Amino acid sequence: MSVLAVASLQVRRGDRLVVQDVTFAADRGDLVAVMGESGTGKTTVLRAIAGLEPIAGGAIDIDGLALRPGARIHGTHARELHRRVGMVFQFHHLFANMSALQNVTLAPMHVLGHARGDADARARTMLDSLGVGHRIEAMPHELSGGEAQRVAIARALAVDPPVLLMDEPTASLDPARRGELAATLRDLATSGRTIIVATHDQEFVRACACRVIRMENGRVVRS
Repeated sequence: MSVLAVASLQVRRGDRLVVQDVTFAADRGDLVAVMGESGTGKTTVLRAIAGLEPIAGGAIDIDGLALRPGARIHGTHARELHRRVGMVFQFHHLFANMSALQNVTLAPMHVLGHARGDADARARTMLDSLGVGHRIEAMPHELSGGEAQRVAIARALAVDPPVLLMDEPTASLDPARRGELAATLRDLATSGRTIIVATHDQEFVRACACRVIRMENGRVVRS
């Protein structure tokens, strides 16, 4: 069974369908790139999977959790969704008043109810594995773009979700950092994570993706 299944997805903005009839599935360990020019709907698809956009039609199933049109995502449903999906936004959106370590420990403490000591220990291990263990006390404004992105990845993975979503992850990275990110994502996929990346960076996709889905005007034109 697929970890993530998107079937005939539709997302509406007012009277306009911005995503229509998008269908694809991803298994454990898949790294799937959703490609297309700006405005094609690829980020909207990720936001719908993360529960940040209401769906107007179709269905999304994430590791046994169903998202359907008209269903409100709140309470227990929202917590279960956050356990299954982590999202790294294009501009990272780290909490500016929290250190790298605090950014990563927040979700395990509030979503999973972990004690601070346990959350800290796991966060330190995760930040170290991503190469930013030496920056745990740094505030977001003190981090480079690559460091901030790795902290954002650690934060998204802090509750150990089976699915990781990344929106335009190479937008602010130089070529060397793009290569490092590709290697990091390959390692995460090899360890069993399902990763969906929205991007227009073809070189990055060639370096890490196992499959490409191309979108135009809100539709899948090739998968």
